[in-house]
Amino acid sequence: MNPAPAPAPAPTTETPEPPEQRRIKLGGTTREEVLTMLGAGAGSLALDWLLYERVLPLSGAFGFLLCWYLLFLGLYTLVGRLQWDALTVRERLATALAWSSGLLLLAVIAEQIGYVAVRGFDAARHWNFFTETMRTTAPLSPITSGGCLHAVVGSLEQLGLATLFSVPLGVVTAVFLVEAGTSRRSARFVKPVRVLVEAMTALPSIVAGLFVLGVVILTLGAEKSGLAAALALTVMMTPIVTRAAEVVVRLVPGTLKEASYALGAGQWRTVWHVVLPTARPGLTTAVVLGMARGVGETSPVLLTAGFTARMNLDPLHGNQASLPLYVWNYVKQPYPDMVARAFAGALTLMAVVLVLFVTARVLGRHRAPTDRRARRPLRRSRTTATAVPVPAAATAVPATNATNAATASAVANR
Repeated sequence: MNPAPAPAPAPTTETPEPPEQRRIKLGGTTREEVLTMLGAGAGSLALDWLLYERVLPLSGAFGFLLCWYLLFLGLYTLVGRLQWDALTVRERLATALAWSSGLLLLAVIAEQIGYVAVRGFDAARHWNFFTETMRTTAPLSPITSGGCLHAVVGSLEQLGLATLFSVPLGVVTAVFLVEAGTSRRSARFVKPVRVLVEAMTALPSIVAGLFVLGVVILTLGAEKSGLAAALALTVMMTPIVTRAAEVVVRLVPGTLKEASYALGAGQWRTVWHVVLPTARPGLTTAVVLGMARGVGETSPVLLTAGFTARMNLDPLHGNQASLPLYVWNYVKQPYPDMVARAFAGALTLMAVVLVLFVTARVLGRHRAPTDRRARRPLRRSRTTATAVPVPAAATAVPATNATNAATASAVANR
């Protein structure tokens, strides 16, 4: 018998090795990018100097810097295109634009603060500026005499009253604009109220001062006082608070309100216990925006509060100074010490705004649900669950059933 032929060897299928993948680095900067940016900056600066000094009849620091920036962008794009693809060039050019815009904004803010600090340093370095008034200070008095204490007190009282009036009114209006759409009776009033709020947002501050001057002071016979100035500031702050609060209230998830309705709560009870606590950080931002609008107003205060160099702690009677009016009244005088006091008052106004902003952010900070007070009921339930006596027959119960039983007992005892 012939032997059986040997089986043919199985064909071997060799899978080709995948090409080596190149790792792409997302974010950050490379050495090539930094060197390219520095080279483009140096080259554009040299080219800008050549154009301004030798070729073109141009002058001025602003034009020099603007031309340098435009030349930098063009040269950076050209050099980058020689080594990168078009998509990478656009991405890095956008990054350069974003960073340069942010640095420019910071530079402008630092320049403004530095200019005010330098001009007002002669007056602000003396402690008497923050502890005295201008009652006994003449235009030619030394810099160690007089201060802005009465203006600080007046600004705080006027801003406090305006915030007390405008914040509840603005928040209630914002809630009405958001929640009234669900009711057919109130839906027809939403559009007129929104139009009125938008019109008041663009209202000039001098018009608000004239309105309070004509209605409250001339018609009703009230005198110029801090309260009248607070009413004028309320007219300016209310639409800002309303617009910002409306946006925040609209961002509250609808599932939270639906859960409240499912538990039997009414609409306004849901707003009070669910919507407003959830939107508290955003509402704080709305309050800060309104305060920032009102704290620097000068024309409404000038028409409604008047000006005085004395301390007036009563916002209901008599003229009352404020920091913006203090700055406006003294910066136009031809005496260097008075101008220095005006710039020191502007620096004090910046500090007051910063303190108010930080205080509002701290008070409106959202607390995490894992707070110690929120964990106390959970700890008590765990203690009760471990203290529940387990019968002997329950020792044969699986662990999951024993755990469920303990949890149920804890919930029942709680």
